[in-house]
Amino acid sequence: MKALVTGCAGFIGSHLCERLLSAGLNVVGIDSLTDYYDLEIKKSNLDNLTGSQKFAFVQDDIMTSDLGSALKNVDFVFHLAAQPGVRGSWGDKFSIYVKNNILSTQRLLEAVKDLQGLRKFVYASSSSIYGQISEESVNEEHKTAPYSPYGATKLAGENLCFLYSGNFKVPVVSLRLFTVYGPRQRPDMAFTRLIYAAISGKKFSLFGDGNQERDFTYVLDVVEGMWLAATNPDSAGIFNIGGGHVVSMNEVISIVEKATGSRINIERKHTERGDVRRTGADVSRSKSILAFSPRYDIEEGILRQVRFVQEHMDMYHNSTSIS
Repeated sequence: MKALVTGCAGFIGSHLCERLLSAGLNVVGIDSLTDYYDLEIKKSNLDNLTGSQKFAFVQDDIMTSDLGSALKNVDFVFHLAAQPGVRGSWGDKFSIYVKNNILSTQRLLEAVKDLQGLRKFVYASSSSIYGQISEESVNEEHKTAPYSPYGATKLAGENLCFLYSGNFKVPVVSLRLFTVYGPRQRPDMAFTRLIYAAISGKKFSLFGDGNQERDFTYVLDVVEGMWLAATNPDSAGIFNIGGGHVVSMNEVISIVEKATGSRINIERKHTERGDVRRTGADVSRSKSILAFSPRYDIEEGILRQVRFVQEHMDMYHNSTSIS
């Protein structure tokens, strides 16, 4: 069997490729290696992949890549490539999000719409498409009301997937991922910055009062959810993928301080536009159909990420994205 993974050099994408290789698949990975964060970090994410004879890396943009060649004899497509980040999606940079999250998705769907033998097209969506919620958790039937331009582009990508599903029978599964963390997390994301601050003694900028809550999901649980969605013949439509750990940032700070044995120098800042107050995933559908069950609790997951950052401090010292 063969899989195509877009965004293979990213945080989640590199873990997914490892999971697919461990299952014996041949994997083609596409990544344009954009400079959203330091390229050396992205390249290091590929280290465990490029040594495998079953992995082929294509450095290219989906908008210009020869997708026909990459898709030859493919059984599964995992579309993870996207422009990430809520805070950066405002203003002039929105056009980048339109290109990387909407136009690229449409071009990939055009390339697969007549593909023979495709078992599953797995789209990495986001909990950001729900926007502000008042409930403890939301299921897949909850209304979508993005609170940021980033969320709007991810919803547009998801809608495109189902347009191609309805019109061309593309076997789409959309996974709405809830706040993913773990080893290799992007340097601009909260957990990486928090752990780096604890180890280095530098300041950590906390946006808001710290009482904002997230359903944090460990990266290996996300990857397993993707594998289950791809290989289950009954999977179709939308699935929430969450970790079942709705905790506040203030609680996370305490967990990181305990894991590192260090007090963190917190610099409190105003809440950023687009940041929601709470996320919470009802994963009943994922459990019943995909047999998805998150394995990692927040303390264990953070400890694993702490160890990773400790082992790669030199790389983060040189990163301009960590601050």
